[in-house]
Amino acid sequence: MKQFEMDTYDRKILHHLQQDGRISNQQLADNVGLSPAACWRRVRALEEQGAIAGYSALLSPEVLGQAMSVFVLVSLQRHHIDSTAEFEQQVSAYPEVLQCFAVTGNADFVLRVVVPDMSSYDRFLNEKIFTLQGIAQVHSNFALREIKNTQHLPL
Repeated sequence: MKQFEMDTYDRKILHHLQQDGRISNQQLADNVGLSPAACWRRVRALEEQGAIAGYSALLSPEVLGQAMSVFVLVSLQRHHIDSTAEFEQQVSAYPEVLQCFAVTGNADFVLRVVVPDMSSYDRFLNEKIFTLQGIAQVHSNFALREIKNTQHLPL
């Protein structure tokens, strides 16, 4: 994907939208020093160029009963395009998997999984991960506490 060329106003807009995605266009324009029309055009351009990928609400896992966060390191038996593509497709369909990264090192993939409790995680492993073809090893790392969790990019 081509990198988007940004100026100071674009960076200010993105900074404020990362802080509050529900900010009104009027307030955003006031914060960055533009007219509302110019600000709206810039936001639309940032969306069209893909710099803004979408908007969402940040939910509290604890309040919603999904407090257990597990980092799952998965190694495959074989490394060919069909086996990795199938794994990626299957894992992408699991709602418990919030993030999946193909990585280098001791594992082939790292998953970030959220579940309510240990028995739910046991079911997730047995009913979903262990049923996938080509799994060689699975290592689970349980988060004890969250130190930093952000989606804000440094601008």
